[in-house]
Amino acid sequence: MVDVDLFITAVFFLVDNFCKQHPVPPKPGPNPSLTASEAITLLIFSQWARFRSEQDFYRFACKKLRGAFPDLPSRPQLNRQWRALHDQVCAFFIHLAESLDAQKALYEAMDTGPVVTRNAKRRGGGWLVGQADIGYSNRLGWYEGLKVLLTVTPSGIITGFGLSSASGKEQPMAETFFCLRANPDPRVASIGKTGCGQYYPVDKGFEGYQNHRRWKEAYGAHVICPPKSNSRNPWPKALRRWVASIRQIVETAFDKLLYTFRLDRERPHLLDGVRTRLAAKIALHNFCIWLNRQLGRHDLEFADLLDW
Repeated sequence: MVDVDLFITAVFFLVDNFCKQHPVPPKPGPNPSLTASEAITLLIFSQWARFRSEQDFYRFACKKLRGAFPDLPSRPQLNRQWRALHDQVCAFFIHLAESLDAQKALYEAMDTGPVVTRNAKRRGGGWLVGQADIGYSNRLGWYEGLKVLLTVTPSGIITGFGLSSASGKEQPMAETFFCLRANPDPRVASIGKTGCGQYYPVDKGFEGYQNHRRWKEAYGAHVICPPKSNSRNPWPKALRRWVASIRQIVETAFDKLLYTFRLDRERPHLLDGVRTRLAAKIALHNFCIWLNRQLGRHDLEFADLLDW
């Protein structure tokens, strides 16, 4: 186990080195009380499921972390600074993935998962009107919120993500994802970079021969998807099982985000907020893999990593 203070110090060391190499562009107005490195460190650490909410973390920070962060601002000010650092947090988790040699992976498993924003049975439009809606998840059934698409290497490193409404279909999400990877846009910092393999094992939600052919020709993305059960050229059972087994890593990554890093309890009021916190959870996920490797532990041993 790692002491909390040592863990925070390690996060800050990596974040500060990254911010020195990639400084945050100055913005008009007074400077925030925390530096970008300090704010990102607190944001990443706050994603542990040990904190029931952002407010719970802020109480912990006021009580336990004042010595390390004496200029801790009010919670609304800290929240605004976190949202303003979204692109920097995305760049940091991609930097961590690269430092872990994610670009050398032979493939990246791709799948979508739920991000619940409110109880689907509640009346009214909620906070994210026009952005969140009703969708179906094999994990949760019908829910209200967003849908996140992840790409994960065989060792569990998350290399990129994208968001849509809960009712969004997998094929258009994958189309946009592959297009942005082939034609990077700095306004969409969370997509990540293409690895050397460009092979993506997926499930039946991404099916469609024409889609796969277009993605390969236009974006260089080779999608490995089992055909329908009534296909004229069905795969052997052993091949289906093998593809399902190599896809299992993305399910493991979703479990970490949902239950180890509190994604199942997010109830955001702003889309910028959920995007920033999701990027922070992925940064924490990749950092824990990095730290486990330094300690000689298994990559995904997160449960007993911190000595609370």
